[in-house]
This record gives sequence, C-alpha cells and structure tokens, in this order.
Amino acid sequence: MIALATEQAKVTNWPGYIGWTVGLLILIALVYWLMRQGWNWRRTLQSDLPPLPAVPADPGPAVLETEGRYHGTTTAGNWLDRVVAHGLGTRSLARLTLTEQGLLVRRPGDADLWIPAGQLTGARTDSGIAGKVVPAGLLVVTWKLQDTALDSGFRADRSDEHASWTEAIDALVTRTKTKKTEEAAQ
Repeated sequence: MIALATEQAKVTNWPGYIGWTVGLLILIALVYWLMRQGWNWRRTLQSDLPPLPAVPADPGPAVLETEGRYHGTTTAGNWLDRVVAHGLGTRSLARLTLTEQGLLVRRPGDADLWIPAGQLTGARTDSGIAGKVVPAGLLVVTWKLQDTALDSGFRADRSDEHASWTEAIDALVTRTKTKKTEEAAQ
C-alpha cells in the first residue's frame, strides 16, 4: 500500500494539453481583437464630432486646481454611451485647472482637453460614467461641443473636493451666461 502512494501518475497526453492551451490562447486573442474592432467601430460612428478646442497658450490664473483621474466622456445624460473620438474615451491620470477662461485637463500620455467657459453648462457629482461606477463619487462636468452635449467624468485624489469644484464651475457658468446676456443687450 505504501509503495502505491509514492508513485506519481505520468502525463501521457502532451499533444492534448498543448492543443487545449493553444486553443484557449486563440480564443483569448479573438476576444481582444473583437473588443478592439468594437472600439474602432464606435470611433467611426463618432467621426462627425467636431474637433476639440485648442488649448490656449495662457489659460489664465487658476481658480481651482487638483489632481486625479479622468474617467472618460459620454453623451450628456447617457452614462453608458462612451465617446471615443478625439481620445475622449481613454482613461488617464489628469490635472484639472479651472480658470475664468475655462477648464484645462492635462493628461500625461494623451492629448490635453480644453473646455472654454462658454461651452461649460454645469457640474454635478455622480456615482458613475462610461461604464465605470465609483462609490465615492465622481465630478461630472457637462459641456457642449458645438451642438453635442457631453459629460466628462473626473475623480479627484481627494473626493471631498468635488463639492467645491461643482460650486466653482456652476458659478463660472452663471458668470459667463450673465456676461453674454449683457453683451447682447448692448
């Protein structure tokens, strides 16, 4: 009985194991390829989205600044409809700077995002955007790119800053609308 316990079973079906391993690797590669095709298809569908505003050389003095993560952009009101055109769908680290001229999002390794004050329409805190749910909350900035309303989600390193960002962006939107109304009245 003791002699049986010390013996090891021999692996005799190497071709079968290799075949299953290769098949599994091909299946994984196929799934990744299909995901990439879906991303490219979405980019093609959104190709009519106008180009993003250029980042100004001097955006002005900072009203608020923070560091965190950019979670992506969706069409306004639809937190699952990710916008991938112009690099808006790529999650990345971000440094947000709010000035009287607009919102600057510096993204290392990706194109910076500039939202002029006249295109901002509001801000709120929410729990998710672009299929990403963050229980501690996100800062969601609503803005317009010509006729398309968009929501962009950010997560500050310190989530307690979201309330002050919401207030500051809403105040900037109000000041910008008031300024436009006064200019139109003159």
